[in-house]
Amino acid sequence: MKEVKTIFQKENPLFKRKEIQLIVEAESTPSYIDTLKFLSEKFSTKSENIRIKNILGKFGVKEFTITAKIYDSEKDKNEIEPKSKKEQAAAEKSKQEEAPQEKLEIPTEQPKSESTEEPGEKPTEEKPAEENKLEEEKQNA
Repeated sequence: MKEVKTIFQKENPLFKRKEIQLIVEAESTPSYIDTLKFLSEKFSTKSENIRIKNILGKFGVKEFTITAKIYDSEKDKNEIEPKSKKEQAAAEKSKQEEAPQEKLEIPTEQPKSESTEEPGEKPTEEKPAEENKLEEEKQNA
């Protein structure tokens, strides 16, 4: 990063952060890690307190716009900033590992149904109500 110009810097006391926008002159797009290191050195803060929103460049121009938010503490950052899908998945996975896994007992024998049928009898099938009415009408006619 050769030259850095601060375009916008705003103190936001409600969210306990600084919102900044920089223009950086470089040969290639600055990496996320390099940008984090640069911002933490320039603003004298830990890299855990910084959230880089984006690093934008235009075709054929060696200037890149960096938008970032610098929080007072990591706790403030975690409370306000939404987590990415990867972070959410990692958090859910760790919760599942921490939670005690209960073993569900599956009964191997099915409970016997209470029936009054004797072993030699065939079960009687119930006919739908419409069929019963038709049979009654035939018998009455």
